[in-house]
Amino acid sequence: MRYNEKELQALSRQPAEMAAELGMRGPKKGSVVKRRLVKLVVNFLFYFRTDEAEPIGALLLEHCRVIHEEPSGFSISFLEDPERKYHFECCSEEQCQEWMAALRRASYEFMRRSLIFYRNEIQKMTGKDPLEQFGISEEARFQLSCLKA
Repeated sequence: MRYNEKELQALSRQPAEMAAELGMRGPKKGSVVKRRLVKLVVNFLFYFRTDEAEPIGALLLEHCRVIHEEPSGFSISFLEDPERKYHFECCSEEQCQEWMAALRRASYEFMRRSLIFYRNEIQKMTGKDPLEQFGISEEARFQLSCLKA
């Protein structure tokens, strides 16, 4: 994936939906758990050394799976390489569940499906397309209304 490093660093400084110090282990064999500041911003999961302001890495949360791991942990793997997993350890089961829910909601695809679902629900209730006022074209409305949420 191509990206602009400065823009990615600027994004990492934006307010986070969630942020915490978690144990993190990368996908490399023999990798050990290290404390990392983990920050969810839109659909990126940034991770930092606990004493540094710049991220040391970022995961784009598209086409990924978030799976519960015992005890009080979860992993993120990507559909194109499911064996390559990033493991995270939380302080409690409650914190783990909060992170998993937030990560699952963070993808563009989830937001798109939600938009389609709520748009159709509003249209059923009011008889009007709520996005029409924003000049969405007939073609775009047709494409969205044909998809199942």
